[in-house]
This record gives sequence, structure tokens and C-alpha cells, in this order.
Amino acid sequence: MSSTILFLVLVCFFGLLFGISYLTSKNVNTETFFTGNRRSQWYMVAFAMIGTTISGVTFISVPGEVGHSAWTYLQFLLGNFVGYWVVALVLIPLYYRLQLISIYTYLDQRFGFRSYKTGSFFFLVSRTIGASFRMYLVAGVLQIAFFDALGIPFWATVAIAIFMIWAYTHRAGIKTIIWTDSLQTTFLLASVVLTIFIISNQLDWSLVKMVKAIDENPLSKTFDWDWRSKTNFFKQFLAGLGIVIVMNGLDQDIMQKSLTCKNKFDAQKNLFWFSLAFIIVNLLFLCLGVMLYIFAQQKGIAVPEKTDDFFPLLALNHFGTLAGVLFLLGIVSATYSSSDSALTALTTSFCIDFLNLDPKASDSKAKRMKVHIGFSVLMFLVIILFRIINDESVVTAVFKVAGYTYGPLLGLFAFGILTKKRVNDRYVPIVGLLSPVLTYIINANSEAWLNGYKFGFELLLLNGLIMFAGLLLLTTNKPITNENNTTLPRA
Repeated sequence: MSSTILFLVLVCFFGLLFGISYLTSKNVNTETFFTGNRRSQWYMVAFAMIGTTISGVTFISVPGEVGHSAWTYLQFLLGNFVGYWVVALVLIPLYYRLQLISIYTYLDQRFGFRSYKTGSFFFLVSRTIGASFRMYLVAGVLQIAFFDALGIPFWATVAIAIFMIWAYTHRAGIKTIIWTDSLQTTFLLASVVLTIFIISNQLDWSLVKMVKAIDENPLSKTFDWDWRSKTNFFKQFLAGLGIVIVMNGLDQDIMQKSLTCKNKFDAQKNLFWFSLAFIIVNLLFLCLGVMLYIFAQQKGIAVPEKTDDFFPLLALNHFGTLAGVLFLLGIVSATYSSSDSALTALTTSFCIDFLNLDPKASDSKAKRMKVHIGFSVLMFLVIILFRIINDESVVTAVFKVAGYTYGPLLGLFAFGILTKKRVNDRYVPIVGLLSPVLTYIINANSEAWLNGYKFGFELLLLNGLIMFAGLLLLTTNKPITNENNTTLPRA
């Protein structure tokens, strides 16, 4: 793809984002930044969440991974579907009843000050590393594919990318993001659908022939019943269920969008319809994956060793200019729709949970702006650190470690919702640190200890279970106070 075309596409893309930012930033305040004044239409939120949950990593990884694990990822997605309904029916009513801005405020009301800070801290660590990791991988793809040819160094690419996010989100925050993510979702869907059409056209397939070819291909195999396999149905399903509850329902990033709806019923409708749309969109990615491998086989194109490079390779070199433009729009949209909401959620959580910021205070805007800039700089530094390490196995390991920190959140919220017991708040941070460590030890030795059993995504559930058990050991009848030194009620 020529540099000129690339430049024009990016200029138009960011022009639209800044146009939306300008229109949504009128008559805003700090409360608007955090909650959108709770005036968002549920269907807009549902549509925007598609782009948020499908990152740039998903965009390039899911189609490529089809070559290794076929459609077994669909088992995980079915668990996701059920998980979103659990979040809608259990967590959303809780958040709206308490009128939360940061969802971790619940932990202060339920357990006490230290539990509250522990939960929020784990979110900040997880989301900072996770968002930085995803942007790092995608920035690497774009750097090799486009920006090296323009003579732009990697650090400048990242700096510009993060500055753009800050620039269109720093005034209206989540209100702007609902609209920009809707636009980015549109581009993402258009990219996938039109790429599928381009491949079908090059293979001379009709719609019926395409569906038949995908259905009959071994790569569309979905279910795995081998209990030792990482892709076993029950492992995948339960992991998909647990991960949605934890990494969406207990994650400020995702829940912040739902909490902008007018009431809990609208928020629930948002999640019900989003869960269905989420399955459909991911099915498109899986179909695309099968078609990529069929195309490569028929055209005699070698599949790269690293499957994440497969979709970019074909889109940029074999499908024509239009497909290259669509790929660029799709991956940029997926990346930005995930990163902008992550940055806003990090800002919100830190302001509410650690600065105790009152959105209505006169100095709230200045403080919020400083935090927003601070997290922008932090994400930049983490991405550059990943680049300096320049060892994919190490970087991936760091990302996995961040994933371990969601386990304590699962244990804390599950214990709070499912029991009426109080815990000795003082020792909760210690249990929160021990839980991921014990989970790692069990995972490292599972094959030897559990007759060849290998953990997959369900490792998160084990982590949450260990945290839950640890909280049981901390059960107490002594009076516990929250952040405001208010004695928490007895069970």
C-alpha cells in the first residue's frame, strides 16, 4: 500500500474521531467524563461495546488461530454469552442500586477500606499492562507494514497513537467514547464483511458455495470432548463464562459503558443484545479464518510460522489495495476502541478510588486532567519497555501475569455477593497477593499433580476459588469500618 493512501485513510479516520469529540464535548463536566450523565441510549452502548471487546489482537489473532485450534474458540464464546447474561442479571442491578461510578466502591461498602483498595489496585495493574500489551502488538504490526516505510520510528508511532487517544477523550471521556467506539465498530464490521466478500470473489464463490466450503472444511470443527485437552468443551465454556464475569462484569473499563445507561433495565437490555451481536461478530472472524487458509492453499501461499502474521500478510500483499485499506481501518478501529475506553476507565478508577475525587467539586476537572495525562504517559512507557525487552515470550509472560490479577477480583466479588460473612479487612491484601502465586504454582505442576491435566482459560476460575477460600479463613465477627470510618453492618 502506498504511503499516500495510508496517510489519507488515517487523516480521514482521525478527522471523524475529532469531529465526534468536538460535538460531544459541549457543556460537559467531570461527571460527564465518568458517567456520561447516565443519558446514553442502550442500543448505542451495545453497538459501541462490540468494538471495545474486540481488540486489535483479536482482529489479527482469531482468524490466524483457526489453523491451530479450528473453531474450538466458539466453545469459549458460548461461555461468554452466558456470562454476559449473568452480569446483566446479577451485577448490573447491584451497581445501579448503589449508584456507583467506580464499581470497586462496592468493596469498601461490603468489606472495608483495604479490600476496596486491593480490588482497585488489581484492576489498575491488569488494565494498564493489558491495554499496553495489546497496543504494543498492534503497533508492531503497523510499524512493519506501514510506518517503517515512512521513516517514522516506533517510539514516535506509539507517542502519536496515545496522544490521539488522549486528545479526543480528555474533555468528555466516556460520553465521547460511546460515539467514537460506535464509529470504530462500524469500520471494524465493514472491514471483516468486505474482506470476506473480496476473498469469495477471488475464489469465484457464491454465498451458498462459500457457506458449504466453510462447513465442510476440517478447520470448522468446533467441539472437543477430550478432558485432558486445553480446548475441551467444558474447560472452554466455563472459562468463557468466568472470564466475562471477571474481565467484563468486574472490570471498570467495560462496566463504565453500561453504567452510562439511563437505568438498570436499559443497561440489561444493552448486555442482552450485545451478547448476541458479540457471538455473530466473532463467527465472522472464524469464517474469515477458514477462508484465509483455503485461499492460501489454493494460491500456493506459505502459512507463516507465527499465525498472527497470517491475516496481515494476505490482506496487505495478496488481496489488493481495497483489502489493505480495509485491514488498516479494521485493526486501527479495533485497537483504538479498546484503548480509548481503557484509558478513560483507568482515569476514572484512580480518581474515584485513590484520590476520592468528588465529580462536582470545583477542582475536579484539573485533577482529572492530570490523571488522564499521567496514565497516557504510563501506557507509553510500558509499551516502550515491551519494545526494549524485545522478547515475545517475556512480554507474553508479563501479559499473562497481569491476567492472574483478575482472580482476586473474582474471589472478592463472589464472596461479597454469595455470602453475608464479614472478613478481617486488614489481611485481605495479603490473601490477594498469595492467590495468584498459588495459582501459578498449581498451573506449573498440574500435569504431574493432576494426572496430565493442563489448565487453559479456566485457570482464572481456580484463582478466584483460591481467593474465595482465603476470605473464608479471614471470616470475623469484629466490627469493620470502611473508608469513611463508618462501621459496616453485621450480616
